[in-house]
Amino acid sequence: MRRWRQPALFVAVGTAAAAVHWGVAVAAVEHLGLAPGWANVCGWLVALCVSFAGHWRLTFADRPVHPWRAARRFVVLSASAFALNAAAYTLLLRWQVARYDVALAFVLLAVAILSFLANRHWAFARAS
Repeated sequence: MRRWRQPALFVAVGTAAAAVHWGVAVAAVEHLGLAPGWANVCGWLVALCVSFAGHWRLTFADRPVHPWRAARRFVVLSASAFALNAAAYTLLLRWQVARYDVALAFVLLAVAILSFLANRHWAFARAS
């Protein structure tokens, strides 16, 4: 059971952060009239805070990592994941594969899988 605790917490925190990202982005389009690409940036910035706090306090709480070290690495990984997110989202929007909100949900899910591995093995890795 303990083996699945960390991935389960990652999914829970990631789901909350993705919901915040998606909700902020959709609200920015629908209520503020922002273009979907800019709304995506707004969503990511808010979700970044939610995600780090959750992963620091829950997912990787058992790892003795200095918070500033983890935060710097987390931001680098999150920005890299967001660059991948933005590129994939832009392509899906350009190709009109799905509605903007459905395309964003798909991209958020795909990037989350890569993010777990990178965070586990680098951002929140035990100091050597």
